[in-house]
Amino acid sequence: MSVALRNAQCAVPVRRAPLRRAVCALRAALGASRFDVGLVCAGNALMQRLNGAYRHCPEPTDVLSFPFHQVAAGELPRPRYRDEYNLGDIFLGVEYIHQQCRETGEDFDCVLAVTAAHGLCHLLGYRHDTKPEWEQMYQKEAQILDELNRLTGSRLRPLTAGLF
Repeated sequence: MSVALRNAQCAVPVRRAPLRRAVCALRAALGASRFDVGLVCAGNALMQRLNGAYRHCPEPTDVLSFPFHQVAAGELPRPRYRDEYNLGDIFLGVEYIHQQCRETGEDFDCVLAVTAAHGLCHLLGYRHDTKPEWEQMYQKEAQILDELNRLTGSRLRPLTAGLF
């Protein structure tokens, strides 16, 4: 199945092909290759509107995930029809991420891949509201990033490191 990537902002150049490849590899590491994923690269204004509307936090953020299915952490959806083979949509706040990378000196493309991994985990029911949830999500992010690292020679680590 596919990864539909849309760049809905023009503030930050995004290298689409490496990002799409990373998301495909991460999706495979989750065992979800047969599911479609929507990936939207968004600017601060859109992320602020979405974050305000859906999380009641009207400020830009790095990632928002909108699952197509409601599943328990780590479960794959069980679609009945072909058009239900969809994990959902991930909005990457690329302008926000780029600003953070400029401040920390981290590589923008690497952080995009890590942020996408975080978003994919959310699409599969992982949360980080409590310490046990965070530990479970951190472990899954580390596992799929290790697989991406093996394929690409990168050294990516989960976003949620040190949350609790």
